[in-house]
Amino acid sequence: MSFLPAFLDLRGVRVVVIGGGTVALRRTRTLLGAGAQVQVVAPEQHPDFAALPVTTLTRHYRRGDLSGAALVVAATGSADANGAVVRDARAQGSLVNDAGDATRGNWRFPAQAQRAGVQVAVTSGRELPLLAQALAERAAALLPDEPTLDGWAARRETALTQPEAQRTASLDALRRDIRRAVGLA
Repeated sequence: MSFLPAFLDLRGVRVVVIGGGTVALRRTRTLLGAGAQVQVVAPEQHPDFAALPVTTLTRHYRRGDLSGAALVVAATGSADANGAVVRDARAQGSLVNDAGDATRGNWRFPAQAQRAGVQVAVTSGRELPLLAQALAERAAALLPDEPTLDGWAARRETALTQPEAQRTASLDALRRDIRRAVGLA
């Protein structure tokens, strides 16, 4: 099973999203954020797709639509249509995510939290996306704001220029402060 971490670089990777609803839109935004070249195939598409740098085919899925795709997302809202997409993607060796039934795919989107450049991606390791989402929300509440993160980074940089004994003490103090801030001390 593969997961899509927030830091994954998909620049130049062809991805096909089958479906045009809100789930397809959310997954498309994640893929675009990773640099993927996304094509969306759906007879009806959420209006927000128009503002995204994607190519679109306004029609139902056809078997040849996946040709050359390294990654595929089946997000039609129809178990039968998603099943056909999953079978075709697997047959050609593509990684595939079934938005309606994660057990049918071979890669997943993690729940994510991000603030001030710090990213956390969570999967449950099971078919419990609601758990992963709840844990990501909890992690988001622990992430530092920009001024706090800048302060910690400055303290670390200063500590690294100090003589060894002072550096060790400074880094230990910083470690304690960070652990306290995230509820571990």
